[in-house]
Amino acid sequence: MLGIVKYGELVLTQKANEVTEFNLNLEKLVFEMHDAMVRDHGMGLAAPQVGVSLRVFIVGIDGEPLRVFINPKITAASEETSEYEEGCLSFPGLYFNVTRPSAVEIEAVDVRGKPFKMSADGILARVIQHEYDHLDGVLFIDRISPAKRRRAMAHFSRMMSM
Repeated sequence: MLGIVKYGELVLTQKANEVTEFNLNLEKLVFEMHDAMVRDHGMGLAAPQVGVSLRVFIVGIDGEPLRVFINPKITAASEETSEYEEGCLSFPGLYFNVTRPSAVEIEAVDVRGKPFKMSADGILARVIQHEYDHLDGVLFIDRISPAKRRRAMAHFSRMMSM
């Protein structure tokens, strides 16, 4: 059973490695990531968040089928932005408003290595961007002001020491 790694783990701030082998180990990783995401009530989860430095993330928004993105590339983002409160499974209990493009286009491959493209807007676009950031070692707190980040880290440190 995979556990969610918390802020402070080096894997969360490093660029993840490309997936080169599409096999049962990859399918098992995706299955176990899904279990971890559901167990911790997330809408998305990136492989670095379970301590695995691979360019893999999943999105599971209520009522929609699980989406798997391997070696993704965001190819376009809207000029229009929206602000929305985000949290992160690697920062339990921490929530901040983050501004992101309202829509994105993404290319990736599925768990069997088959390429696909899709467009997303609304919450799906937001979750895709949040998880995509994890693959580049970018955390949602990196997208807020330095003053808010200092307050967030102080609050998170207090929470984790309890």
